[in-house]
Amino acid sequence: MSEHFDALETRAPAAREAGLMAALPKQVAAAQRTAAYGELLAGVDAAAITSRAALATLPVLRKGELLERQKAARAQDPFGGFSAIGWRGLRASSGAKRVFQSPGPIYEPEGGAPDYWRIARAMHAAGFRAGDLIHNSFSYHLTPAGSMMETGAHAIGCTVFAGGIGNTELQLQAMQELRPHGYAGTPSFLRILFEKAAEGGIALPSLTKALVSGEAFPPSLRDWLAERGVQGYQCYATADVGLIAYETSARQGLVLDEGVILEIVRPGTGDPVPDGEVGEVVITVLQADYPMLRFGTGDLSAVLPGTCPSGRSNTRIKGWLGRADQTAKVRGMFVHPSRGGGDTSPPRGAACAPGGGRRDGQRHDDLPRRGGRFARGPDGPYRRQRARRDQAARRRGAGRAGQSAQRRQGDRGRAQLQVAPGQRCARRAGVTSNASN
Repeated sequence: MSEHFDALETRAPAAREAGLMAALPKQVAAAQRTAAYGELLAGVDAAAITSRAALATLPVLRKGELLERQKAARAQDPFGGFSAIGWRGLRASSGAKRVFQSPGPIYEPEGGAPDYWRIARAMHAAGFRAGDLIHNSFSYHLTPAGSMMETGAHAIGCTVFAGGIGNTELQLQAMQELRPHGYAGTPSFLRILFEKAAEGGIALPSLTKALVSGEAFPPSLRDWLAERGVQGYQCYATADVGLIAYETSARQGLVLDEGVILEIVRPGTGDPVPDGEVGEVVITVLQADYPMLRFGTGDLSAVLPGTCPSGRSNTRIKGWLGRADQTAKVRGMFVHPSRGGGDTSPPRGAACAPGGGRRDGQRHDDLPRRGGRFARGPDGPYRRQRARRDQAARRRGAGRAGQSAQRRQGDRGRAQLQVAPGQRCARRAGVTSNASN
């Protein structure tokens, strides 16, 4: 059984570069046929964009600008003129299979091509194979993370259980009864599932592999899962451009996807930096449905020298090294500064993110939300901390016999407030994607 997804992964670097540069002018021409890029690239000769130097002359589109353009055109086109596909009533276009909403809100289309987000390559590198049953606990609503993983799994030939987020006990029951071979989701929720299983004396021997994203996946957690028989790998993806890079068995950085052109630029500019220098990740994705050209992710990374010991010859990056903008990660996904008005409660769901700690990701919320707060319940991942707070509140109440019942109720209410796991991961990682928003 081949370790590689296809022959593209092992081709000579010169052949890969020639193929990417041959596809680039076609991608620029496809982008110019959309309303937004037709304006941004007015006067650009697509046929002349045949090198990285020529690509670097084009403007960088950053997420903040994408958001503002979408907002300005919301009544006419929710994609801000960047999408070539849509549905009846949206220009004359069609072809969108699904549409998603990421924090901002930013809307992203999903085209009808198999493995539209190109996640299958990362899944294959993580050991997923045809015939496997995959427990997918990324979000299936609003944001595309669940669909990203599911379409990638289907492209390999896997069966998918649509676990979604939350409902820990039900998801654990499904794992026990269906005996999945692999898991897709955030690493923190996988740990929660194993801890919950241990409490109930439940074994999960069938689960041997995982593709994780959306938050930090430190070596300590990777080793913790390995002790329980699960080999976990991470991938870096966003709702805007799909898969960017993925981890291999070599565990040395992240290998670029074959369908993207990577640039590392000086933050705030479009100027590429020398290999090895830290800068902003800028991606050109080679697909015409949603043709992102020089999309500035806002993530910091650097090119890792040399080639991957796994035999894959594409460029490697060091993983997520921070943010180049003011975006903050809340509950496992990115929230943009311009989102400040209106509803200030953290949005749910997300896309995927770099496994190095990050982005465009989505975290699992075991605690149902009521009125913007986290409800109490026995299924919460931080029940021990909550119990300690409740106990402290009772001690305070006992020592204040003369206080009113209303004051004691206030103490108990405050004891219900929780720190979301995604926020904890974000602080530890220095903050996703992915995703990523």
